[in-house]
Amino acid sequence: MLVLEKRKVPSRFWARATPLLAVILTMLAGGALFALLGKDPVEAVRTIFWDPLFSEFAFYYRSQILVKAWPLILIAVGLSLGFRAGIWNIGAEGQYIMGAILGGAVGLAFYPAEGWYIFPLMILAGALGGLLWAMVPAILRTKFGTNEILVSLMLVYVAENILSSVSFGILKNPQGFGFPGSRNLNDYAASANMDLIEGTGLHWGGAAALLAVMLAWGLLTRHILGYRIRLSGEAPRAARFGGVDPDRLVLICLGVSGALAGLAGLFEVTGPAGQLSPDFNVGYGFTAIIVAFLGRLHPLGILLAGLLLGLTEVGGGIAQQNLGLPSASIKAFQGMLLFFLLAMDVFTDYRLRFRREEAI
Repeated sequence: MLVLEKRKVPSRFWARATPLLAVILTMLAGGALFALLGKDPVEAVRTIFWDPLFSEFAFYYRSQILVKAWPLILIAVGLSLGFRAGIWNIGAEGQYIMGAILGGAVGLAFYPAEGWYIFPLMILAGALGGLLWAMVPAILRTKFGTNEILVSLMLVYVAENILSSVSFGILKNPQGFGFPGSRNLNDYAASANMDLIEGTGLHWGGAAALLAVMLAWGLLTRHILGYRIRLSGEAPRAARFGGVDPDRLVLICLGVSGALAGLAGLFEVTGPAGQLSPDFNVGYGFTAIIVAFLGRLHPLGILLAGLLLGLTEVGGGIAQQNLGLPSASIKAFQGMLLFFLLAMDVFTDYRLRFRREEAI
């Protein structure tokens, strides 16, 4: 029979090959799913992965890939620091929402002013909103030993209810003819100049995402804090003997991931979304978990993984429109990516062995 045998040393080959194998297996399994839905699997996979890059409207689609990728990269970079240290922030979606609410509220408070100082203040408020929301599971874990996975996840639903409340209440556009949602933030704030290079999809959120990738890489490879983060995840007992304060690390990792998620929410509400509304959040905080693991928790890997997930988001939208695929099938397709990634990752630490059953 086949058994899993623990490797003495993790396999470098499987560590590097796992993301590529996961993508290939996702294409195969996704093709089978699309075939069950009565669609041509080859055409469906080609539409998702090829058309956004090489069709006649590729220039527009490429910019949309970047627009979709930036918040995923920004959130995933923050999550990866905690994941490396064994700190599991599953509630980035809530921090993303709270960053958008607080940052948007600061901008709306200045209406109808258009000063240059408004957008920087909104950025600070967005980061603060996400950080404060992440501090709830951080403090509960360090003071009372609660599980940050459950607390951060449950806070997502609290944040969603707060978003609905302010969209129907205090931040509702008084000139919106009764419809829920805030004023259009692009109408008066400095954030109206969304694209740094017009038509490319490189907006302020993209600049922040690229900066976060570079800073995270420098932190993990050149700074003592990065060494402590890696040590805490790989050898917790050695980290404690080495003087690493686990409570301080929890506060730092959750704080940074919350602040980056809050920034992603702020840049989204001042950019592509344009306003706070009950359906503002679209699951970026959860999809970013896939991006973090697909990128092997490495900043440069996360950059590439974010672009890949952005490609599947845009390609999935094209497939829904042109082929009539249901949106749930596209989400299932993305979920397969995480499933196969985790499944293949087993072979980094284990190998398959054939063992004969001994006769009784």
